[in-house]
Amino acid sequence: MSGRSMRMWQVGRRWIFIASLTFTVAALGIGLKVYRDFGALTQPPPIADLSLSVVVLDRNDQLLRAFTSQDEKWRLPIELKDVDPLYLKMLLAFEDKRFFEHDGIDFIALARSGLSSLRQGRIVSGGSTLTMQVARLLSETPTRTLSRKYDQMLRAVQLEKTFSKDEILQMYLLRAPFGGNLEGVRAASLTWLGKEPRRLTPAEAALLVALPQSPEARRPDRAPENAKRARNRVLERAVAAGVLTAEEASAAAREAVRNRRFAMPLIAPHESRRARLSDRDAAVHRLTIERDLQASLEKFARQGIGTYAEPISLAIIVADHQSGEILASIGSPDLLNGSRLGHVDMTRAKRSPGSTLKPFIYGLAFEEGIGLPDSFIVDRATNIGGYQPTNFDLTYQGTVTLREALQLSLNTPAVQLLEAVGPARLIARLKRAGVRPVIKDDTAPGLAISLGGLGLSLNELTQTYAALARGGRPVSLRVCRRNCASAATAPVPVAVLSAKASWFVGDILTGLPQATGAETGEIAYKTGTAYGYRDAWALGFDGRHTVGIWVGRPDGSPVPGQTGAKSAVPLLFGVFQKLGPKRAPMIKAPPEARLALEREVPGPLRFARLPGRPVQAQQAEGLQIAYPPDGAELDLGLVGASGGINSSQPMIVKFKGGTAPFSILVNGAPLPEKTRKRQLVWQPDSPGFANVTILDAKGSSARVSVLLR
Repeated sequence: MSGRSMRMWQVGRRWIFIASLTFTVAALGIGLKVYRDFGALTQPPPIADLSLSVVVLDRNDQLLRAFTSQDEKWRLPIELKDVDPLYLKMLLAFEDKRFFEHDGIDFIALARSGLSSLRQGRIVSGGSTLTMQVARLLSETPTRTLSRKYDQMLRAVQLEKTFSKDEILQMYLLRAPFGGNLEGVRAASLTWLGKEPRRLTPAEAALLVALPQSPEARRPDRAPENAKRARNRVLERAVAAGVLTAEEASAAAREAVRNRRFAMPLIAPHESRRARLSDRDAAVHRLTIERDLQASLEKFARQGIGTYAEPISLAIIVADHQSGEILASIGSPDLLNGSRLGHVDMTRAKRSPGSTLKPFIYGLAFEEGIGLPDSFIVDRATNIGGYQPTNFDLTYQGTVTLREALQLSLNTPAVQLLEAVGPARLIARLKRAGVRPVIKDDTAPGLAISLGGLGLSLNELTQTYAALARGGRPVSLRVCRRNCASAATAPVPVAVLSAKASWFVGDILTGLPQATGAETGEIAYKTGTAYGYRDAWALGFDGRHTVGIWVGRPDGSPVPGQTGAKSAVPLLFGVFQKLGPKRAPMIKAPPEARLALEREVPGPLRFARLPGRPVQAQQAEGLQIAYPPDGAELDLGLVGASGGINSSQPMIVKFKGGTAPFSILVNGAPLPEKTRKRQLVWQPDSPGFANVTILDAKGSSARVSVLLR
């Protein structure tokens, strides 16, 4: 080697040494800086600390309502198992195909992004892993500078060391932006697709993958064509990754993109609001509400209230009295309808219950041995210590049985019976049901409470009737499963009424006309109309469900002509139809109740034993048909009924006197069973003459012949 070559080699060695030393020092410096910067990072927040929307769920954990997060975002809780696997596959294929292999940084993708940035002369998209995107979303800062990119990479490594891959993926599902104040795949799916993300089509999944790349520029409600083009690029990538076939992608690409938002679910708004206010720290509230039933009845309520002028409103409660769970609660037909004061929850408002407490007065009379269902009482003008009640129609029926008096909702018999059992005892029994009646000026209860002279809410009345449906055993109706407080007062663990008395009352109430016009005995119900037509009520039950209906003005003003029978009963029957075509069987009659009805009424109970009254005649009247009169013509709508025979009215025959049980013949053909009721509800199948004959247990008979039209 020549001297010149030797010197050049030595110089080269020095430069190599200097370069190596410089590189080593720089690498050590960079490494030290990275180490120090990494150590200076604040600890990432746990998933549980992320600000999420408060959600209210139904009995099956379906979403009823959501509230925006503390930072005013729609950011709903979500877990991986609640997302369609197809979406996750497409997301990884498009955003980070080596997600499960890298430690937060994909150097291959980063090198590709760096070359693209050099060619463009600026930082361009690409190279970021899903973990890096999560780091950016958590810091809520853009990545358009090298320093921001550097910080994002450090935080991505930190996330990988702190959380599992599934947890990082869940963070993305919670925080990815989808336009406006929408964050997270669940809020996006509900808003842009109108469904939960559990089951998605390829087109739907691709759209949700595409939107976070440029959420504002691709919003379907503002730029549907941009959204569609971006979605189709995701579909192409899915084909290249083997997630979809070409045929599946081609079919998905032809689907249109909806250019309107779906409203966020707002089901059971009053109960959802109540749950939220009961515990502001809870992120999830779980109710006993059944979402599909609630939604169906909310639609039913909106349709039903359409026939009433504003500001009339209505409220509905459906409870499973076997479990005590409220399945549907509608405080108004429309929360946002200001003209009907829709924000007021009328299931909780204290109002006059009208005649709805009469069944409990009769139940106490049965329990105290004051009378039996077939005992007589005289409906006539009454003056009890200056209190002079009158019947709703200002007429009197004379001598009737207690069964008839309750079915006809006569006022004077109810007042006479309340005097016999005592108003304080009725209030005590209501409190056993777990309700707290409001009496004006906190005075001692008087006889006026028999006709609605106190305050109860629809929720309380429904709870009271639920006890009646359970054979007198009280139950606390509840709407909350967890994480919310209930304002209901726990019932006293003592029967509201005896099983015998409860069954008597239920048996009487099933004798009222049913929805089909036939005496099916499927639903026991009672109506009520508050003084001045202010509130219309209907409470009913079968063997499982108790339903309460209220109709009126939230401000308490009168609604002339409104009655429970006219306004609330059709809604009651409509709600039971929503519950299904079959009714759950009522509780079986206690042996002593069945025996009492099968026997003739004892002489001392032939008339109800009322205090301070002369002993009534011990013999009942002879068997008579009180209605219709012999030879009458009854227009039942049998001719020209547009809905067929089922749209016509039933023929009602009322009779009194005689000795039960009774046999009934219609046109010479006996009805299958004897009855102790003094009323026949019969559906004729054609117009013409009808002959009705009543035979009592002693062989007495009464007969009418009428012409049906």
